[in-house]
Amino acid sequence: MTDDGVDPTADGQPTVEQAALAAEAVAPAAVAPLPPAPASTLDERPELVVGGAFAGGLVLALLLKRLAR
Repeated sequence: MTDDGVDPTADGQPTVEQAALAAEAVAPAAVAPLPPAPASTLDERPELVVGGAFAGGLVLALLLKRLAR
């Protein structure tokens, strides 16, 4: 055994750990923060959601009533 610092089993290819560390070092600089999403109409007017649920319930009730005949 020699103590020259060279691993005789190394084939010159990076290991999985070395590749993960290299990707980790590059990833934070490459990722930009996302801008905030614009507020949707439904977020600004929740009464539209309630009205839609009410209308859907009425339509379902009328459909079930017709099927019961």
